[in-house]
Amino acid sequence: MKSLKYVLVCVSLLLSFSGFAQIEGPKTENGLTWYSDMTKASEVSMATHKPIFAFFTGSDWCGWCRKLQNDVFSKPEFLAWAKNNVVLVELDFPRSKKLSPELTNQNASLQQTFQVQGYPTIWMFYLKKAADKFEIDALGSVGYPQGAVQGKEQVKFLADANALLAKKKKA
Repeated sequence: MKSLKYVLVCVSLLLSFSGFAQIEGPKTENGLTWYSDMTKASEVSMATHKPIFAFFTGSDWCGWCRKLQNDVFSKPEFLAWAKNNVVLVELDFPRSKKLSPELTNQNASLQQTFQVQGYPTIWMFYLKKAADKFEIDALGSVGYPQGAVQGKEQVKFLADANALLAKKKKA
């Protein structure tokens, strides 16, 4: 499958991100930095030439999201892989926890852009700035590693994620 390309006018992406100045800063878990502010994450992504790893989750209600975090994101293999390969972004859609209006709007906009309909969903993509627009070079999406050997979910997940990264290297 070819990489999906979305071209969004500055008004729809750049300007919408610039309005999120009140979004909380990144959090650190298990030595990894997770951004919630897409503006900051995109700056880091462009500076490091690493793709964004956007984790769409329902932190306070999604059982499969928690399972993915426990079975994959907490494992040493994932921690090392993520540190070397991606810029992590958590896009949360909680039911009980209250997010700032800025964060809620940012997350909803990205959910709509990537047409996310189920959780957990991870999209990996590059952002490129060109004059008056951003180009999103989407590598693809992954979710919970269905069919993985129990206790080795991180192995299948990383194989799927590396297959997405390999698409960019071939291009």
